[in-house]
Amino acid sequence: MSRPVVVIPCSTETVSGLISDTVGRKYCAAVAEGSECQPLLLPVGKGLSDIGSVLAIASGILLTGAISNVHPENYGLEEPVLPEAIDRDRDAVTLPLIRAAVERKVPIMAICRGFQELNVALGGSLHQAVHTVEGFADHREPKVTDFDVMFAPRHPVTLTGELKTWLGQDRIIVNSLHGQGIRDLAKPLVAEAFAEDGLVEAARVAAGNPFSLGVQWHPEWQLRSNPASLALFRRFGDAARGMIAKGQAA
Repeated sequence: MSRPVVVIPCSTETVSGLISDTVGRKYCAAVAEGSECQPLLLPVGKGLSDIGSVLAIASGILLTGAISNVHPENYGLEEPVLPEAIDRDRDAVTLPLIRAAVERKVPIMAICRGFQELNVALGGSLHQAVHTVEGFADHREPKVTDFDVMFAPRHPVTLTGELKTWLGQDRIIVNSLHGQGIRDLAKPLVAEAFAEDGLVEAARVAAGNPFSLGVQWHPEWQLRSNPASLALFRRFGDAARGMIAKGQAA
């Protein structure tokens, strides 16, 4: 039996002087090993992605973290705090893709920047620099080159709603590698996890979607050593398999 296809939109990066579509392999590995699905990378350059064609084959969408930020013009502001960290090509693909996928109830797993994209696509807004907002902690990663230190667990989050039920826990410890965060939560979303400073760390599309969850942390990192992360990717994979059972994707 063929595995469900999970589409992963790329980010724009310059590699050896050439504009390239990239995805960290840890995301693909998490889809293949954790969700037991087939990852398929989606380029984001202008004219390279047709959403209808993508959703005709996608049983799920994974939205990854990235070093880039969503352009604030997409949530009503004009100037980015970090102009060099903008990826308009990715925004142009992921935001309409999210809206179409939610409408069709295609399962979505959204991680870090992907969570922020999910919120913005559905009408929410972001803090461009959480650490500068009174009352919030600094959620950025430590400035180190050791990835085990960079992605190490940093702070607890309190779980609510479906996410609490899925994981069977009130609280988990998560890593933290983000400068931006949720300001106004989009109305189609319901918050499912909070940091100690009150920042929304996870949210779910509540309108009958089989699995449409965004998390601000990185569950793809060292997936097999983290039962909560593995449980999320397993549930995402089960939702993708459910799409095939309904005949809604190849």
